[in-house]
Amino acid sequence: MKTAIVHDWLTTYAGSERCMESFTNIWNDADIFSLVDFLDDGDRQIILKGKLAKTSFVQKLPLAHRYHRHYFPIFPLAIEQFDLSRYDLVISSSHAFAKGALTNSNQLHICYCHTPIRYAWDLTNQYFDKRSLISRIQKVVLQPVLHNIRTWDVASSNRVDYFIANSNYIAKRIKKVYRRDAEVIYPPVDTEKFSCKSSKENFYLTASRFVPYKKIDLIAEAFSKMPNKKLIIIGEGPDEQKIRAKCGKNVEMLDYKKADELAEYMQRAQAFVFAAEEDFGISIIEALSCGTPVIALNKGGTAETIIDGKIGIHYSEQSPEDIINAVNRFEKSRNSFDPQILSNYAKQFDRSVFEEKIKSFVKTKCDEFFKK
Repeated sequence: MKTAIVHDWLTTYAGSERCMESFTNIWNDADIFSLVDFLDDGDRQIILKGKLAKTSFVQKLPLAHRYHRHYFPIFPLAIEQFDLSRYDLVISSSHAFAKGALTNSNQLHICYCHTPIRYAWDLTNQYFDKRSLISRIQKVVLQPVLHNIRTWDVASSNRVDYFIANSNYIAKRIKKVYRRDAEVIYPPVDTEKFSCKSSKENFYLTASRFVPYKKIDLIAEAFSKMPNKKLIIIGEGPDEQKIRAKCGKNVEMLDYKKADELAEYMQRAQAFVFAAEEDFGISIIEALSCGTPVIALNKGGTAETIIDGKIGIHYSEQSPEDIINAVNRFEKSRNSFDPQILSNYAKQFDRSVFEEKIKSFVKTKCDEFFKK
């Protein structure tokens, strides 16, 4: 069976690329399509097993290597240029445009949906800083573009035969936006890279890409109001200066770390703090695998994976005050969290579990579709 895997863009090893890694583990002879492919050699070997993706015309546009996302208004056109007509099975790994690839009635298209396009739907306002004049101007200018993308996004959802969601939260968003049902299969976590350590040190940790919806600035602000508690922030991204402006002397910012270095910090931290309304939240499972409790928002994917009082601590609102209250709650009950129990809990999200479930789902749907 000829198989194609379509991904939005390949630039780094992030959450959706971990799923791509599993897809190429399972379908190692598949051809890979992506709007752009700017992976370095190390990430290419892990994600694509050394292959080059077949790319769109966006790959050759000026400054695409650094600013490819600025071309997003033409991404619907670009994704539709791929000729997938010779493939039997098309698997799209989509958090934006990949699911819009064109297929015909003789092809089975299964989409692993990380999310409907965040900045086009219910998270639009989180991508624009209301206090920034430039951001407000950008929002006004981009409203017609986002309207057109929303229209295309709904129409292109009909090209998918079956949706798989990475959490119940995303399944509900798929139902709301596309009026489609979705099977839930949680994304893969390499729990063996994040081994359990029982001894903890006197600091809290958060790690993320520095983008608006991650709300790292709120975590920094909360800990700056608790000067007797140390926070380490790991990551990089466009919000770096905004976050630095909120950091007190007790808050330390470090550059992005690869998995082995990140695991070391997670193993030593007394708790991992998370403020995003996230689709799933791979980093919180990595922290749990290290035996480290998680303090997280009771919305989005973390509402499903963090059991309040047993696996971590929930809080209700994205505000410094709620984070402070949650940290205080944690400190009153920190001795009740057994690192080995947390680590064992994380194993249900291991990559091997993900790959077995994906293979089973796709095989079942292929058997049904091609026997018709």
